[in-house]
Amino acid sequence: MKQRSIGICILLSIVTLGIYGIYWFISITDDVVRISKGKVYNTSGGTAFLLTLVTCGIYGYYWVYQMGKSMYIVEREKVDYASDNSVLYLVLQFIGLGIVSTALIQNSINKQIENVEA
Repeated sequence: MKQRSIGICILLSIVTLGIYGIYWFISITDDVVRISKGKVYNTSGGTAFLLTLVTCGIYGYYWVYQMGKSMYIVEREKVDYASDNSVLYLVLQFIGLGIVSTALIQNSINKQIENVEA
């Protein structure tokens, strides 16, 4: 697991016409499962991507909600003031700003990695 620059990930997703976005999606999923120890969501990144592809993106709504719940559980174990952003991620996904949800999830992952290293 490593911290990823959100700006670089977004830029690479745009430049590669979404191909890097697929890798980023899979990596985020695997990182969240590792960080949360599969307490809420334990599907691999590759499986989540295939389910999103097969369901024409519908599974992506479930995925983004579960990522929010998983990160909330992890943050709540460490601090009392954690916020559950799963609904925010879902709303962003519904209005076509899924990349913002992904960036926010990556930000949460980066914070968790930073806390582990400190």
